[in-house]
Amino acid sequence: MSIDRAAVDHRPTNSDVYAHDEETVHVRLKTKRGNVERVRLLHADKFDWPESATRTPMRLVGHDEQYDYWQLAVTPPNRRLCYAFHLKSGEERLWLTEWGFEAGTIDDLPTAGERRSLHYFEFPFLHPSNVADPPDWVQDAVFYQIFPERFENGDPSRNPDSVADWGDSPTSDSFFGGDLQGIIDRLDHLDDLGVTALYLTPVFESSSNHKYNTTDYTRIDPQFGDEETLRELVEAAHDLDIRVMLDGVFNHCGRRFEPFQDVVEHGADSEYADWFHVHEFPISFEPRPSYDAFGFEPYMPKLNTENPEVRSYLLDVATYWVEEFGIDGWRLDVANEVDHAFWRDLRREVKAIDPDTYILGEVWHDARPWLHGDQFDAVMNYPFSYAVYEFLTEAEIDASTFADKCTRFLMRYPDRTNRSLFNLLGSHDTERLLHRCGGDERTFRLAMLLLFTYPGAPCVYYGDEVGMTGGDDPDCRRTMVWDETEQNRDLLAFVRRLISLRTDTHPLRRGSLSFDRDLTDGDRLVYRRRSDDGSVAVAINRGSDPVRLPADALDDEMIVLSTGSDAVRSADSGDHLLSPSSGVVTR
Repeated sequence: MSIDRAAVDHRPTNSDVYAHDEETVHVRLKTKRGNVERVRLLHADKFDWPESATRTPMRLVGHDEQYDYWQLAVTPPNRRLCYAFHLKSGEERLWLTEWGFEAGTIDDLPTAGERRSLHYFEFPFLHPSNVADPPDWVQDAVFYQIFPERFENGDPSRNPDSVADWGDSPTSDSFFGGDLQGIIDRLDHLDDLGVTALYLTPVFESSSNHKYNTTDYTRIDPQFGDEETLRELVEAAHDLDIRVMLDGVFNHCGRRFEPFQDVVEHGADSEYADWFHVHEFPISFEPRPSYDAFGFEPYMPKLNTENPEVRSYLLDVATYWVEEFGIDGWRLDVANEVDHAFWRDLRREVKAIDPDTYILGEVWHDARPWLHGDQFDAVMNYPFSYAVYEFLTEAEIDASTFADKCTRFLMRYPDRTNRSLFNLLGSHDTERLLHRCGGDERTFRLAMLLLFTYPGAPCVYYGDEVGMTGGDDPDCRRTMVWDETEQNRDLLAFVRRLISLRTDTHPLRRGSLSFDRDLTDGDRLVYRRRSDDGSVAVAINRGSDPVRLPADALDDEMIVLSTGSDAVRSADSGDHLLSPSSGVVTR
């Protein structure tokens, strides 16, 4: 079998070769699935070439429907790395260098140019500042997303006019009176659940219930409280070792934002005219706004973040809430529509105050341009979300295809970034998970099992833990159910066990992931998380019939969590039978 050269791919960029830590470089290569038997990496210091060159086998770390992925961790001598790949398939032996392909054995180095290492790939120097270094705490975190207006009404004196009754069906314009005091009052629920970080949707002054159309970035919305209420919330959460991340809406503002109102009033003569992307004056709102906006929503004008005054204003906002109130992170709304230079500035200024601040971008697709270590620490992992939907809630793909998708996603980013991604299965922007599951609690439990055993920081959307449901916005923004007689207490206990399992199990927080390709097929998904502290195995059967697992697939049958009391039983052969719509974690 000859090597398919067109399918061999390596680019000396952040996803294919990157600084894993201050001493280690990860090198990756992509080849056609099943086409290459072995890959070895030739590597050395370019100034000591080829005398010190080392030939090291690369590890096949996974595959998707098209490609095999190879990876190797290298400690470069003197922090400089020069390298080439040697591929073997049948009788063919092939070198890959920066200049292309060349036939040759592993002992016959590729033809040298005028400089002996000129046409090899290079990682020129391992600078510690280039290491993708998300805050260490994120890898261990369990997030909980709160839509403050719907979580708890802790201070009725702050209620806006015409508050609906708690528990009524929400509309786009409904107000129910949820506030920051309500979150403070319910921190015991979150602490008991095992949550270690909160993500609050916007809390700054705004005319809407969702607050994504900011009126004043320097003021807490009076409906929610004031600056002292936020300070009390952050301090109370920190006393429980719970961190607090706020939502920064820097792509656009609200129509009532004072600088925009000045432009509406004075047109091109306004000192703020260049704060926005205005196509023509005077400002018009219908049928579509005469300025750039979020979507085509006239009440959300887009900010011109390339304007120095806008940049200065927003950077002051971003640093103020970190420095003065001790918040632990920013979730950045519509992050892919803001220029990269602004995000670089934001990162530099925020991290100068507190390097442990988590900077999370809302990017729903491949986010590599934002994850070079100079902008975001991580992004919201919607590709994972939709893969879970396709596999479990919609049954559109089988287990093998799900594993292929996940492998491809994991190969997009450095390993440390993958462990800091924000994993979610529902939010204020999507249908609730139980709704997607058609109300089927067994499927819900399998999805949550996947969420808490997959690399990255899991996030629970408020109320999912007690069985809340709801379709698209605004139905997914129902008021939190606090009456225990209306809560699903069995689901609550299950989610609590999941959180405890992840918190207590090092491989689930920081371990690598590998799919068992011999056992992953059809309705059966089997994978393992490994770290220096051991390993755990996860097995899921989404189907309506039992599936068989070999006796050695479940780690001495020590079940540490299952989705049901009868999830696993022994077969006559000594193998295991995994019950329909069941999952287990063993170690």
